[in-house]
Amino acid sequence: MAERAQITKNGAILLGDSVACDAFDTRPIRVVTHAHADHLYGLRKSIKHCEKVLMTNATRDLCKTLNRSLNLSETSLHTLEYDTPLKYGDETITLIKADHILGASQVLVEDPGGIRVAWSGDFRLEGTQAVDCDVLVVEATYGRPSCRRNFTVDVRALLVEMVEKQLRSGTVYVFGYHGKLQEVMKILRDADVQVPFVMPELVYEVTQVCQTHGMMLDPISHATDKEGCELLEGNLPCVAFYHMNQRRHVGLHNARICVSGWEFQKPCRQISDREHLIALSDHSDFDGLIEYVRRTHAKQVITDNFRSDGDALAKEINRRLGISAVSMPQSQGQTTL
Repeated sequence: MAERAQITKNGAILLGDSVACDAFDTRPIRVVTHAHADHLYGLRKSIKHCEKVLMTNATRDLCKTLNRSLNLSETSLHTLEYDTPLKYGDETITLIKADHILGASQVLVEDPGGIRVAWSGDFRLEGTQAVDCDVLVVEATYGRPSCRRNFTVDVRALLVEMVEKQLRSGTVYVFGYHGKLQEVMKILRDADVQVPFVMPELVYEVTQVCQTHGMMLDPISHATDKEGCELLEGNLPCVAFYHMNQRRHVGLHNARICVSGWEFQKPCRQISDREHLIALSDHSDFDGLIEYVRRTHAKQVITDNFRSDGDALAKEINRRLGISAVSMPQSQGQTTL
C-alpha cells in the first residue's frame, strides 16, 4: 500500500493515482488544502495544466485576496464542500474539515478496492476529526518530542484577560499571521470584547472574507480611514491587528501581543518592556500529532519532510505506535517503507 502515497521533491503530496495536493504535479487533480503560502506552490501552473483544481469556497476566496495575480476564474478551478465525494475515474476524492484556518481541509482518496489514502494537511487536533484510513500522510510542523504544550492555563482566556487589562491604557497591538489574526478577533468577540478592531488593508480584506464565511467580527475599521486614524492617533481603546512582518514598524510605544505556535515552555512570556508573546497555535503539538495518527488507524504513515522536519516524527510513530512510518522526501541514508 505504501506506493499509494508519496511526497515529491517539490512538496506535492501524491494520493492514489490521480491526486496531487499543495504543490504542482503532472497529475490531473490538484487539491489546495488551505490558503497559506507553503501549500500554494505551483498553483498558477496547476490552474493552467491540471484538469481540476479543488479547494473549498473559503480557501478560494482567501487565495483571491492573498494572491491577486492568480486567475481563479479559470474553468479548471472547482470548489468542493466538506464531506461531498467527487468521483474521478475509479477514485473518490473527499475534502474533510480541518481545524487550522478558515477553509482548511484534510483530503481522502479511496480506490475501487476500498484502500483509503489520506493527507492531514495542517490541523489542530481539538477541532479536527481524524480520517480513518489505510495510508496516511501527516504534517510534521511540531513533530519533535520537545514540541509539547503542557499548559494547564487556558491560553484563550489568558489572551482575553491580557487584552482587556491593556485596553485601559489605550490601543493594544496584536501581531500574527493571516488566519491566526482572525482567530484572535473571534476569541475576543466571543468573550464580549466590543472595542473597535483596526487593521491595514490586507488584514482588513482577509477579515472581510472571514466575515463573509460566517465569522462575526464587527466593528472593524481600516487603519487609513478617518475612524481608524482617529483611534490609532488618539491612542484610544481599540485592538490593532498587524501581520507579524510589521512588528518592528508599528505600535512601538503601545502594549503589544505576538501570537505564535513556537512557544512551548510557558503560555505567556514577556519579551520586552510592553510586549508579550502568547502561545496560540493553529497546529497540533507533538502529542496532538501522535494522537491524530493513532485515531486514523493507519497501517502505514508518511511524514511531511518538505515543509518541516519529518524525520523525528516518523521515528517516534514507529517507536510509540508500532506503525511503519517514513518521512518524505527522503533524507540522505533514509530507508523506505
